Amino acid sequence: MAAADVDTLAREVAELMERRLRIRGADLTTKLRRGGRLLPRRVRRSAAYLAEASAQAQVPHLRPRLDAGRIAEAHRHCTHYLAPLGRKERRIALLREILTGVGIAVFACLLLALGLLYWSAPG
Repeated sequence: MAAADVDTLAREVAELMERRLRIRGADLTTKLRRGGRLLPRRVRRSAAYLAEASAQAQVPHLRPRLDAGRIAEAHRHCTHYLAPLGRKERRIALLREILTGVGIAVFACLLLALGLLYWSAPG
């Protein structure tokens, strides 16, 4: 696998981290150090492997040791998790959150009203 290919994959994951998690940094290694705790363990390990492979790809003697399949798998894990939601999905998620909050409030008010009616009933 060429060094440019590995760098491109690492750069793509770094850009997704910046867009989705708002983590700033020069490269993937810096972004992982600053905000790696925000990622699930499996994604963090894949991103760390991708950053390590990107560094190894710069050294001509280490380049043949790179596992293209594992690099592609690490890139797939990272991009699958970090791919930003589209406009439609964000709106549906926001609507779902609002409706959930309203539903919980209505349910709590009904329980409170029933409780008041029970306690204030004569007898």
